[in-house]
Amino acid sequence: MEEGKKIFIVEDERRIARFLQMELEHEGFETEIEDNGRRAYERIIQGDFDLVLLDIMLPEMDGLTICKKVRELSDIPIIMLTARDEIDDKVQGLDIGADDYVTKPFAIPELFARMRAALRKQVKNELETDASVGEVLRLKNITMNIDRHEVMVGDVNVELTKKEFDLLAYLIRNKRSVLTRDQILSQVWGYDYMGDTNVVDVYIRYLRAKLDDKFNEKYIHTMRGVGYVVKD
Repeated sequence: MEEGKKIFIVEDERRIARFLQMELEHEGFETEIEDNGRRAYERIIQGDFDLVLLDIMLPEMDGLTICKKVRELSDIPIIMLTARDEIDDKVQGLDIGADDYVTKPFAIPELFARMRAALRKQVKNELETDASVGEVLRLKNITMNIDRHEVMVGDVNVELTKKEFDLLAYLIRNKRSVLTRDQILSQVWGYDYMGDTNVVDVYIRYLRAKLDDKFNEKYIHTMRGVGYVVKD
């Protein structure tokens, strides 16, 4: 991991926060700690951090609310720290813009791996944004404007979350190629993603509801036992 990166630890359990701070500073990171949700949000949007470790259960403003509000203004990497272990909770965090999650209790090497993935992805996204200004992807009557984060089916605008948009863009960029769940996870969620692989199926279902079902058209095909493919 790169030294000098500034990590914001938002955690109201003092013991956990201090433990994280010592481990991160030992690895060469700069750190700051906040235990109040509302104050944490105000500090995050000032834009002085490279990555946020964000607990869900916080006083005054919970982590999910913070993440949702931050995503309206910033794409800073956010890793959720949660004691919850249900797929719906994990999907909710990812769906509102979190880059990843770690379920307590967690091992430090696992946390570092997820941080590396989030920081690398942030750099990659910045480079791709610079290189793809005006990029347009097409599939049947779907048009995706990457720069504008816009999806049109014919003349109808379709609202997608960031993760749904990234997933659809990856599928269309590789149309006619059957993509495995592992390939999709590594490219859309990051090479070091170690969460549940069925999150891919969940997001495919979301896309089908907004595209296939809504417009009565078959865009996303399942190759049973292999993965997914989109075809013209």
